[in-house]
Amino acid sequence: MILIPEIEYELTAIRSQGAGGQNVNKVSSAIHLRFDIHASNLSDWLKNKLLHSKDNRITEDGVLVLKAQQYRTQGANKKDAIARLHEIINAANHVKPTRYATRPTRSSQKRRVEAKNLRGQIKQLRGKIVAE
Repeated sequence: MILIPEIEYELTAIRSQGAGGQNVNKVSSAIHLRFDIHASNLSDWLKNKLLHSKDNRITEDGVLVLKAQQYRTQGANKKDAIARLHEIINAANHVKPTRYATRPTRSSQKRRVEAKNLRGQIKQLRGKIVAE
């Protein structure tokens, strides 16, 4: 798990959108988090993976911009933005294990064919009864 130090991202308080009554016009409770990928201390491999991801929150300049406005307090939105930053970076750092092709066992092939034959017999019994 990678933790990003506070000096590598910039937090800015902005006014939140949406409902909130009179409070929404007075209090800057939403947070804009800006994280410069090029200037960070991440490995070159991880920087490259983040920059080439199809995430629309990453600008052409290589800055990841997150807006947190889910909560009513500035502190909760700061925690949310930082947690989301860590989630994005740790998700990019995750490498899926290589998948090796395997062959089905002889018994599983036999069970499959038997199940298909049984299903075919059931469907055949649904046909019209022919009088001899």
